[in-house]
Amino acid sequence: MDKTVENTTIMVVDDTPANLKLLQQMLQAKGYLVLTFPRGARALNAAARNPPDLILLDINMPEMNGFEVCERLKADDALKEIPVIFISALDETADKIKAFAVGGVDYVTKPFQFEEVNARVETHLRLRQQQLELKALNELKDHFLGMAAHDLRNPLSGIMGYSELLAIQLAPLLTERQAKFFDLIFTSSKFMVGLINDLLDISAIESGHLTLERQPVDITLTIMRSLEINRVLA
Repeated sequence: MDKTVENTTIMVVDDTPANLKLLQQMLQAKGYLVLTFPRGARALNAAARNPPDLILLDINMPEMNGFEVCERLKADDALKEIPVIFISALDETADKIKAFAVGGVDYVTKPFQFEEVNARVETHLRLRQQQLELKALNELKDHFLGMAAHDLRNPLSGIMGYSELLAIQLAPLLTERQAKFFDLIFTSSKFMVGLINDLLDISAIESGHLTLERQPVDITLTIMRSLEINRVLA
């Protein structure tokens, strides 16, 4: 996802008309689409309808202060990833710490220099762009893993099933050594299917959809199977 400056929307929330007008004019001069709101509640409603790419947020506002606005943004799955830069006359360390605690990504103290505001806006827009690109790549990776695992699991399951069937049907004709080879084919195939299932579990973990089913395991049996599989290679 590659957004140009002209396609980037910045929301400015401040109850001081002069600040709104100044930031709007300066950001528009840089090519951004700027939405201004004097109240937090109105800004939240507008963001829900059409999420902006970044929000510049004042703290001291009537009805709902900037901290509350940011908390509500971060509680909404559709809005929580929007970067919020606080712009406030409050310069106490406690205020800055709280701004970051509620989800802000940066803090600019009033009176501000627009060059500083613009530099921080550009930085966080660039970081957000990189996050979106990484997310897209991660989703592509998960899709590829799912396809690969599915395509590999089916033939391996066939090998596992047919080796077991042949071992049963040919049991009277097989030597002890041959029977052991069939068992190794079955065990190795089962081990590979387990690895493929692990790949699918990784995708489920990263997507937050993994359900754990805990059960006791005989670790001695697991170790012996691993030894048998690797004995031939050794």
